[in-house]
Amino acid sequence: MTLVADDLAQQALEIWEVTRDDDIFDQVTKIIGTSSQTLEEAFKTAVRVRRAEKRAREMLAEEKAKLGKG
Repeated sequence: MTLVADDLAQQALEIWEVTRDDDIFDQVTKIIGTSSQTLEEAFKTAVRVRRAEKRAREMLAEEKAKLGKG
């Protein structure tokens, strides 16, 4: 189930990267939430984790770049 949620999160984030429309997350949440509250929560968690991962990787890349310049 977590694999399904993560896959859905990755697909939604790909769309969000292009559109910057947060409604994509609400739409997916609404669709899956009508059938599975567990999947809904897993999806929301996967989106948060993927967004946090992206921010952390960006910060680490910036820090590595600073080290290379120093």
